[in-house]
Order: sequence, then structure tokens, then C-alpha cells
Amino acid sequence: MPKAENKTQKTQASVKAFIDAVENEARRADAKAIDKMLREISGEKPAMWGPSIVGYGSFHYKHQNGREGDMCRIGFSPRKANMVVYIVQGFKEYAPLLKKLGKHKTGGSCLYVNKLADVDAAVLREIATRAWIWMARKYG
Repeated sequence: MPKAENKTQKTQASVKAFIDAVENEARRADAKAIDKMLREISGEKPAMWGPSIVGYGSFHYKHQNGREGDMCRIGFSPRKANMVVYIVQGFKEYAPLLKKLGKHKTGGSCLYVNKLADVDAAVLREIATRAWIWMARKYG
């Protein structure tokens, strides 16, 4: 039986057009700020991953169950309900920083923020920087 193709794949869609199309003006401004921050941290030009994730860099993963694929090393998605920042490694080692971050929720590799004004930008930058460095060490 052939393996299912990963749903989230890198596309050629325009990141700028995607961010410019975010309906909520505040969410669009937050998306531009996160894009700027992640460009600075990663040194990478972003790409669209699937229809709604702006991602920076890429890595190849292989799970113990044999499933493998490629994904961005760090990314975000300006969803209607909240902004999601994708931290692949999860948040276990970030507990002290998360206590200082401000209003947020986490789940798996997702950091949910209603708006950037709810969080400390320096702490968010520190989390993203550490996550980028962790990915570089793990995946080269």
C-alpha cells in the first residue's frame, strides 16, 4: 500500500500576497512583524507550506513508523482565531520563558497568541531564536 503524501508541502505561492490577504488589519500587521522577526532570526527567505503556513528553512524528518517528509524549521500562520507560531521541538525546555511570555496557549508544536500586544516581543524572539538554533543542531 503506498504511503500517504504529506498534506503540508512547500509551494510556490507568494508569501507577500498571502500576508497581504489577511483580512483582519491587526492580524495582518502582526503577521508582518512575525515575518520580519523570523527572517532576521533564520536568515532565510520564507516560503508557503500548504495554503496557510509561512515557513523558514526546511528539514527532512523520518518517524519510527516509517513516515517521512519535509517541513519548515520554524513558521507561523495568521489564523482567524489566533496567530500560531510553529516550534517543531515543542515547549518542554521553554517553560521558564513561557512564564514570562504573556497571554498564550501551547499545544504540540503550536504556540497560540491572540495578538502580539499580549506577549513580550523580546521573549517571543528568544523562544524563536532558541528553536532555530535547536533545529540547526539537530538537522544540520
